[in-house]
Amino acid sequence: MSAAIQVAQGSIEIEHLHIDLGTGGKRFEALQDVSFTVAAGEFVCLLGPSGCGKSTLLGALAGHLQASRGGIRVDGRPVAGPHPERALVFQQHTLFPWQRVVDNVAFGLKMKGVPRDERRRRARELLALVGLEGFDRHYPAQLSGGMQQRVEIARVLINNPRVMLMDEPFGALDAQTRLMMQEHLLDVWSRVRTTIVFITHDIDEALFLADRILVMSPHPGRIVEEIRLDFERPRDARLVTSARFTALKRHCLDLLHPDGRHPVHRERLSPLGDVAVRGLRFAV
Repeated sequence: MSAAIQVAQGSIEIEHLHIDLGTGGKRFEALQDVSFTVAAGEFVCLLGPSGCGKSTLLGALAGHLQASRGGIRVDGRPVAGPHPERALVFQQHTLFPWQRVVDNVAFGLKMKGVPRDERRRRARELLALVGLEGFDRHYPAQLSGGMQQRVEIARVLINNPRVMLMDEPFGALDAQTRLMMQEHLLDVWSRVRTTIVFITHDIDEALFLADRILVMSPHPGRIVEEIRLDFERPRDARLVTSARFTALKRHCLDLLHPDGRHPVHRERLSPLGDVAVRGLRFAV
């Protein structure tokens, strides 16, 4: 494996985590007694409705938010602040529009003082890994949304993070591009095996990607159930038509909507019916 593509895996332990947000009379409990572990190299999805505290939990894992009570450890060490070993990927990319793709990806190495030729070589290797070989001299505005997110993933991976924290990274993409990006992500993860914590409120996305799903309650956020997925890897779009997938989707719907008021399908099925189903959004 090349210097640009290294295996780095971190374990996560969260114990009785409580997080309060706001001040004074507007203070409220965002997370309530959250406990779980993530094994090194595991892909875990946090699934829950909007406003349940998923992003708050990810922010605490990244070190941007302090615990009110309880603790978070990565590789046995308490999380005391941000660190490059815990990399964040957001729904909207954070690429520099004035820099070419290769220099966006190489930015982390530039900050470490790596010589330009070396950092660009490593950046191009990672661009090839995410399927963007030959696009190194483009600017972000010249790429599609899915391609921009692949550049973002490459830029994160060049720092060899032990944990990738992904905050609905494909939420702004259309259904077909979203499916393609999910397959791209699984392909990359199968080779680098970085530990991933991925948050979503899309049931199909969680079922397609994860080794385990942690289902969260509405505010205040709690873990209400852990679902272990035994689907074989590598996975492809045919998985979503299987009986096991459909049964687990129904179970997740029941967990997220215990009153039985399941969301209504908001899209007409296209000829790519499975893609349209994969693009469902679940409102609260």
